[in-house]
Amino acid sequence: MTIAVSPQGLPALVLNADFRPLSYYPLSLWSWQDAIKAVFLDRVNILAEYDHSVSSPSFSMRLPSVVCLKSYVQPSRHPAFTRFNVFLRDKFECQYCGSPDDLTFDHVIPRRAGGQTTWENVVAACSPCNLRKGGKMPKQAGMFPHQKPYAPTVQDLHNNGRHFPPNFLHESWMDYLYWDVELQP
Repeated sequence: MTIAVSPQGLPALVLNADFRPLSYYPLSLWSWQDAIKAVFLDRVNILAEYDHSVSSPSFSMRLPSVVCLKSYVQPSRHPAFTRFNVFLRDKFECQYCGSPDDLTFDHVIPRRAGGQTTWENVVAACSPCNLRKGGKMPKQAGMFPHQKPYAPTVQDLHNNGRHFPPNFLHESWMDYLYWDVELQP
């Protein structure tokens, strides 16, 4: 198959069978190759297409821009504990000073004092705040998180992810997304 534009420039938005994105952040996108493979395996319906096509000597097809799974995928009820998800829960802000820069994560109760690496004890912290707090307890350091750490639901992360739309949103996706943003020309 040949294509006239860069494949990375034409991803397909992937929706669950209920027409909601599988995830908002990161936005559920497939490469054009994966989208076409899913079409041929009869796993998705095409809801919108790009103006660009792929072709071989015996076949031509417009590239899907929005696909919907034919079978509903039950979302996980409990998100994985990852650095990225901690940052997303905390809206990519240091929980001590509010800075979005140079984020790390901090054990509110330090590990040396028995603190665990869990949702309820870890917060996003910028490097300077994390260094300043060091291995001290919050009261010793005089540093308390703006928000008490908690185990988020998938819905919490989806809601937070809507505050951080991707740099590229194709106009054909807008009927399926719920960001309040203007499309760039």
